Order: sequence, then structure tokens, then C-alpha cells
Amino acid sequence: MSLSSGRVLGMRVDATSYQDASQRVLRWAHMAQSTYVCVANVHMCMEAFDSPAFRQVVDGSDLTTPDGRPLVWALKASGIKRPSQVRGADLVLHVSEHAEREEVPIGLYGGTSESLERFVRVLKGRFPNLRIACQISPPFRALTPEEDAEVVEKLVASGARILLVSLGCPKQEIWMAAHKGSIPAAMLGVGAAFDFHTGRVRQAPRWAQRMGLEWVFRLLLEPRRLWRRYAKHNPRFVVLLALQLLGLRNFEKGKSE
Repeated sequence: MSLSSGRVLGMRVDATSYQDASQRVLRWAHMAQSTYVCVANVHMCMEAFDSPAFRQVVDGSDLTTPDGRPLVWALKASGIKRPSQVRGADLVLHVSEHAEREEVPIGLYGGTSESLERFVRVLKGRFPNLRIACQISPPFRALTPEEDAEVVEKLVASGARILLVSLGCPKQEIWMAAHKGSIPAAMLGVGAAFDFHTGRVRQAPRWAQRMGLEWVFRLLLEPRRLWRRYAKHNPRFVVLLALQLLGLRNFEKGKSE
């Protein structure tokens, strides 16, 4: 299936939809293809802008969806027709619905044991026939090679063909890229989706999402954790994107271009 893509500050973003992305994920799952999906927002875009190595990780994905509304606007401004927002939290539900219908087992990786248990209850409440093959809560530190090999062995043995990865950006994208080829599943980096769906972290209202103000809502909820990120990334993103759209800067080869 052909897919239109654009470059936002040099990072590839695909003009997909919930239906298109879900179909791709399920097709890869049925074929046991080792693939990974990034859901991109301003934070990811600026991390990729600042780090050529991380930009390669995102560009190496099999699909990068515009999770943040500003990226949808950027695609539209660059000439792509009718791009749509594909948020990670909502994509989780679309993919789970398809997986239940097509009897594809899924796995969960990330979060705490307690948050995984709560998330499983939420998923089972909405999709009672969904097959959850495994749920793994890794430690909040780098795994040793032996621990990582054990995790891979568990994931492969579980038979999961879709793996929801919730480690936060950029950790989850780097993890998926490093494990492409060793885990026979379509991996989705879904950020805070587990916490959103269990209610531990409130989601912004739909009107705020449509207006691109989700970051304001999250900042008000978690100012101590998020203010540095938004202060560092958001103003630069606005200025740099304006320069790109006006044709005054070319970021195809990175921030130094």
C-alpha cells in the first residue's frame, strides 16, 4: 500500500489514518514480520532534530504517524492532502479491536506490574476476546545483555504478534529499533497510552487535541515534570518550522544544514 510522507524538520512523518495504520499493523502481525511504528509529536520531532542518531531510528521505522496536531498542520502546509492525526492512545484501541476480531495475540512491554494489570483489565473490559499473550514490566534502568536476552526469549515464546511498548520517548523508539529482527511482532511505541487508558494520567479533552493544545493540558497537570521539555522544544519547533515552510532553511540533512 502506497503512503504519502513528508519531512518535518528533516524527520519523516507518514500521512496515514487509524484504519490504514491498523491494517498495516495487522498485516505485519499475520506475517510475523518484525516491524516498528513510531507515533510522532513535537517532542519526538525535536529529539530527532537534536540527535542525528535518533533521527535515523525514527526514519528507520516502518510507519511514523502524526500523533501531535502540529505535525498534521506541518504535513498539510507542505502540500500533503488531508493528513489526519493518529494518536498513539487511540491507535492502541483501533489495533486492539482489529486484533480481537482477527484473533491476533498481543503483548505489553513497559510500565509497572500494577499499571499493566490495570491496563489489561481495561482492554479486557472493552475487548473481552482479545488474546493478551504476555505482559512484561522491565526495571527502570538499562537491562544487562543477559536480562535483555531473557526478555526477547519470553516475547518470542509468548507468540505475541503485536507488541505495545510503553517506555517513553526516545527510549521506546531506540528499544524497538534495537530489537527489530529479533522479535517476530509489529511493535508500537505508544508512550503514555497505558496510563491514559487506566486513568492514572488524564487525557486532554478532544477540543484541546483538535486545537493543538494537548501540551498545555498536560503541562497544567504535570508542571514539574514537563515544563523543561516544553520550554526547550516548543518555541524552537515553531521558529524552525516557520523557517522550513518559508523556504529559508533546509533540514533534509539535519540541524546544521
